[in-house]
Formats: sequence, structure tokens, C-alpha cells
Amino acid sequence: MRATSLPRNDPAQYDGLADDWWEAAGGFAALHWLATSRAEHIPPAGAPGSLLVDLACGGGLMAPHAARLGYRHVGVDLGLEGLRVARGHGVLPVRGSVLAVPLADGCADVVVAGEILEHVEDDVAVLAECARLLRPGGTLVIDALADTRIGRFLMVTVAERLPGGPPPGIHDPALFVDRERLLAAAERLGLDLRLVGLRPSVRQAIAWATGRRRSVTMKPVRSTAVVFAGYGRKR
Repeated sequence: MRATSLPRNDPAQYDGLADDWWEAAGGFAALHWLATSRAEHIPPAGAPGSLLVDLACGGGLMAPHAARLGYRHVGVDLGLEGLRVARGHGVLPVRGSVLAVPLADGCADVVVAGEILEHVEDDVAVLAECARLLRPGGTLVIDALADTRIGRFLMVTVAERLPGGPPPGIHDPALFVDRERLLAAAERLGLDLRLVGLRPSVRQAIAWATGRRRSVTMKPVRSTAVVFAGYGRKR
């Protein structure tokens, strides 16, 4: 993974890394693992034309999972380079902010907001957009980094130095997510949301790092203090 001189959390970093999105052994490897984990919590499409909206889709790593489950896959992102890559993998690209998504109310059967809440100043506003886009009964899948001392240490100080970890400088720990605030907002927005901790399988991660595996399974854990996922429905 190339080093960058840009400020932490600068979206322009993703344009410079656009060619790395689909490198399963590259700097975005963990995002491939997370995409697979998200898909395990998305039901098969209930009807032809069912819509999955993928907020901050990047290079479209959810594309094979959305196709397998039978969804039309719309990806929303600000980065033109990422959208170009996503389009090449079958995603319907929409350029826009996750804080004001240019799609209609209640259009989505599924909304995925993976690895974006810790990149914005107002994570609750993103959650509100998720709620607005979902039809009643629709499925929400999120994952994010927790605003804790251990989370900041492991995901910045440690992970940025590990193979398969986040690109250096991609996260600003000041933006990591307050889980209690997120759950309180979900309740106000009519979202039934539960949080689950995630970590990569240590055995598989070692095998991946030594070239003996192509992917790593994300395991659920009790603690949500580092990486967490959220699974829910709109009431």
C-alpha cells in the first residue's frame, strides 16, 4: 500500500488508490472480508427489481454479493474513480454525498453503510439517510469503528502497520463512532438495530498473510469496542 502525504481522512486518498480496490491481497483486503460478512446478513431479494443501496460504495466490493442475492445494486459515492471501478463490476453508480443521498424516500429494500460512519462529521445524519431510503421492513447493515481508547490504538496505531490493515492515514480517530449515541438515534429514526463486535479469524489471517488463503472470515465477538457491525430493520 502506497504512503500518502494527504491529511488524515482526506477523500482524495481513495482516488489515488482506485486501482487497489479489487486486489484481494492488497491494502483493501479487510474490506473484502467485511463485504462478505455484510452479505451474510442480507436476505435474498424478495422480488425482481429489489433494490440494494450501497452508501460509500467505493469500488463496489458488494457487487458479487448483491448479484448473487438477486438485487439491483446502486452505489453512492463522492469519488469518481471509485464509481468508475464499481460500474465496471455491475454497480449502478450515483455520485452524491451520504449526508444527502440523491435517491427517493423508501426506495430501498436494503441499505448498506459499511466503513463510512467513521469518515463523516455527522454519523447520525448518515443513519437518518439510511432510515429515509429504507422501505418499512427493509434491511439495514452497517459497520464502523468504535470511539474507544482501545479502538483508536488498534485501528490506527497498530492496524495501519499490518498487512491487510487500513491504508496509512485513511482514518481520523476523532471521527470514530459513539455507539450509545448511534443506538439512541436509531430508536428515534424507527430503526430496530443491534450491534455486534467483529474481528478477523486469527488463524485465517495468519494463513492469508503467508499466502495460504485468499480471504479471511470475520468472526462475531461480544465486545463492540473496536470494529462493530449493526444489523437492523426499519419499523
